[in-house]
Amino acid sequence: MKDSIQWKLIETHYDEVVKHLVALKMGMVEADVFVKRFSRDNYKHPVYKALCEIGKAAKTIFLCNYLENENLRIEINASLNVVERLNSVMNFFFYGKLGEINSNDPEEQELSILCLHLLQVCAVYINTLLIQEILSDKTWRNKLKPEDFRALSPLFHAHFNPYGIFLLDLEKRLMIGKEDIIHDRSEKNSSQRESKTIAEALEN
Repeated sequence: MKDSIQWKLIETHYDEVVKHLVALKMGMVEADVFVKRFSRDNYKHPVYKALCEIGKAAKTIFLCNYLENENLRIEINASLNVVERLNSVMNFFFYGKLGEINSNDPEEQELSILCLHLLQVCAVYINTLLIQEILSDKTWRNKLKPEDFRALSPLFHAHFNPYGIFLLDLEKRLMIGKEDIIHDRSEKNSSQRESKTIAEALEN
């Protein structure tokens, strides 16, 4: 805020501001109509100016409370952490193509978002069951303080593997040379011939 709050402007147009807000509250005017009327395109409107000054006052009051009240700062920080954790989980699951929706098809976009939400809901459900199982043990539950319970969240993903599991046999030599590939193909062909011979014998 560069300038001081113009309290006189708020006082002059206070009744008009209340009238518009009551109309919005009672559903007499749509929210999008209200926003379009009082936007930057119509910044010279006196009610718009009064609303901006009221916003400055509300922001100033909030900042004063934020700086003075430590509990408020802790609560806000915890809420922000929840949002950041949610974004982290969504980025974790939606890691393909750098997390971007490359399709221009609305149906494909909707499908991607719905699949992402499904994975997120499944993760929250599994994590909630894990948390409940741990808290059912009195030993663990008694160790937690009230602030620990407030910090509990099912939005964690360290135990998930988004890339799948690859079993590697380190005792088996990789087929790198041409001779190895030819030898492997000949073994496969011979085993296929044996299987075919056995199948024909069983049929006869």
